[in-house]
Amino acid sequence: MHTKQQIRQLLASAGAFPNKRLGQHFLIDLNLMRLLVDSANIDKNDIVLEVGCGTGSLTEALAEKAGMTIAVEHDRTLAEIAKSQLAETDNVEIINTDILENKHTIGHNVTDALVLARRSCSGRILLVANLPYNVACPVILNLITGPTIVEAMYVTVQKEIAVRMSAGPGSGDYGTLSIFLGAAGDVKTIRTLKRTVFWPQPQVDSAMVAFVREEAKASRIRNMELFAEIISLFMGHRRKTLLACTKLARGKLEKIHDWGGIFQQCSIDSKQRPEQIRPEDYVAIANLCCAKSPPSER
Repeated sequence: MHTKQQIRQLLASAGAFPNKRLGQHFLIDLNLMRLLVDSANIDKNDIVLEVGCGTGSLTEALAEKAGMTIAVEHDRTLAEIAKSQLAETDNVEIINTDILENKHTIGHNVTDALVLARRSCSGRILLVANLPYNVACPVILNLITGPTIVEAMYVTVQKEIAVRMSAGPGSGDYGTLSIFLGAAGDVKTIRTLKRTVFWPQPQVDSAMVAFVREEAKASRIRNMELFAEIISLFMGHRRKTLLACTKLARGKLEKIHDWGGIFQQCSIDSKQRPEQIRPEDYVAIANLCCAKSPPSER
């Protein structure tokens, strides 16, 4: 793991500076880095995905625990520094790429690397990372909805996102992220972090958050694509009533006509607003919509 002075020296030697556009804020508190790694309970059968590996500071600690670590870094200079720092470590692959192929897709070279790692490691696939602020939400959502799915996430994110991750119905912070996480597993905050534990200091506070996927919960979602459409429909118009939202349905959902019956079967008042509905109730709504869809669309 690297101290602030070591990170500055590595960047200086490469003629580089932190890139704010890419959300480059390096965690420099080594105790907090250890806390993040220890919280994940990584073992030698596990595959760890790290997004935004920077100079390889956290990567080094992950490699000591994991069977294989796939570290992704968008910045070419940082990726080269990390490769140099970990050149003697044989269970690390550093990929210089954008983690997102597009907003709804993890990069194919990353997914290919995870598939290859699975051949030698039979444990969990984990996301353990100090996530760059600008990609945190789409990365988390993509690794819940698939096709690449992780069993757990232990991440440092902007505090605002951490609050949204664990928010419950009725809260102003409750939204798409809260619903997906709540429908597929459990979230808890590990530690709130002050700005001073990063270099350069960000404009906001951060938090370490753990998400553990629960198969018993996640398996109740019959069709993830349709579930995502349901969330998009209702949370896209969160100030309207549920019934009013259904009149704005498009695509597959436009073919659903018995919304009143669906709400009744789920014991949900159609006059409620989307922000009041629990994740498990959205799952129930989506599953009934799936049952009413033509077989070719399920």
